[in-house]
Amino acid sequence: MNTITRRAATLVAAGVLGLEGLAVAAPTLAGGGPFGGPGPASPAVTDRPGPWLMGGPGMGQGHGRGACAGRTVTAAQGSLTDAQRVTLASLAQEEKLAHDLYAAFAARYDAVVFDHVAAAESRHLDAMRTLLSRYRVTDPTAGRPAGTFTDPAVQARYDDLLARGAERRSAALAVARQAERDDIAALTAALNGLTAPDARQVYTHLLAASERHLIAFTRWPRR
Repeated sequence: MNTITRRAATLVAAGVLGLEGLAVAAPTLAGGGPFGGPGPASPAVTDRPGPWLMGGPGMGQGHGRGACAGRTVTAAQGSLTDAQRVTLASLAQEEKLAHDLYAAFAARYDAVVFDHVAAAESRHLDAMRTLLSRYRVTDPTAGRPAGTFTDPAVQARYDDLLARGAERRSAALAVARQAERDDIAALTAALNGLTAPDARQVYTHLLAASERHLIAFTRWPRR
């Protein structure tokens, strides 16, 4: 992609995605890129007033290299049923899957949208880990290298999506759109009957983020 086209495409993605973030350092997920190279590093973010988890790159002004606007989870803790605790752990794995998948595609393809959304997914995983800690649910993503998961079903899904996206960039974008649609469905279902204010806050913002990610992956130039 030439410089002008890439810059225009970057601005499209940034415009769709907006700003988001958490007032914590994004985690460094273990492992390198699955296509023979290291995955992109997750940037640190800072605590500044502004939108939180709104689905964008969360990397500040310009071409995604500045500080991230954000704030911590502000809603009060509630209570979760046993089923909702299981769902919380499952959603954490979904956020890790999205991060690892997009980081792998970012290392392979000349499409900055993957870098931006991978950075966003890293902060989403931070939010899920905050909830896991609050509700004393074992974190299924802790210490897991990139591309590895404790749930065999999630592992199989990741492997399938990664293989399909390895064919060409357009295939990777299609895979990313499918991953976002799956996240939207999972988060919508998780909100049904959920009363815990902090969990509702996080899930609602992550749902909005997934909807914006889907738009970004849909609008990104295909070739």
